[in-house]
Amino acid sequence: MKEFLKKLKAGTEELNYGRDVIARIVRKHFPETDGEALRLLDLGLGLGGDVAGIREALAPREVKANGLENYEPYVREAEKKGIKVVQVDIEREVFPFEDSSFDLVLANQVLEHTKEIFWIASESARVLRPGGLLVVGVPNLASLHSRVMLLLGMQPSPIEVFGPHVRGFTKGGFRDFIEAGGYFKVNDVRGSNFYPFPAWVARPAARLFPSFAVGIFFACERTQKDGRLVDILAERFFETPFFRGD
Repeated sequence: MKEFLKKLKAGTEELNYGRDVIARIVRKHFPETDGEALRLLDLGLGLGGDVAGIREALAPREVKANGLENYEPYVREAEKKGIKVVQVDIEREVFPFEDSSFDLVLANQVLEHTKEIFWIASESARVLRPGGLLVVGVPNLASLHSRVMLLLGMQPSPIEVFGPHVRGFTKGGFRDFIEAGGYFKVNDVRGSNFYPFPAWVARPAARLFPSFAVGIFFACERTQKDGRLVDILAERFFETPFFRGD
């Protein structure tokens, strides 16, 4: 049965990244195709695939893309695509940009690898202009296949113990986190891919039932609120130390 299910979903893995979903979210929030260039910051940009999709979606509007990436081969490839790359530890360092420097910040398939999500969200809020957009894509811990795995007593694949992910996210859980303190407001949630189905079923199923999709994507609008998002930690006690930039 396991091998049969693997065959059904074979070839759909690329849908997990939701690059078409991200492009549609950005196109909806930034409908203008002319005017000033859109200022974009991609956190953990990889090879720059998401930037390419956004540029295509917004054409002919110019997109001035910046990225934070530490893996040297990715840095070289991204720079060839006209992306300005800075090597920064996004969990422990200040993003090297002024306040309100960007219209759009992207973090796709990044936050599940990190502990210091309060710091990352806080720095994202700082460098975004009011009305700007933070787009986040993460594996969905509440996906259909994860629910089945839990029912069978199995470890859900989005947060395997022997794996790279250290956090799990659901639609409600992420919304509660990112809206804490009033720095962001989620205005759109979409899904991508739907295990164990083939692409022709997975695409429409993810659109109809994003809370059950493999990947879940959030459009988070920056509010007018001043201050540092990370300071909300002073109002809460967690039995683990979080980095606050102090």
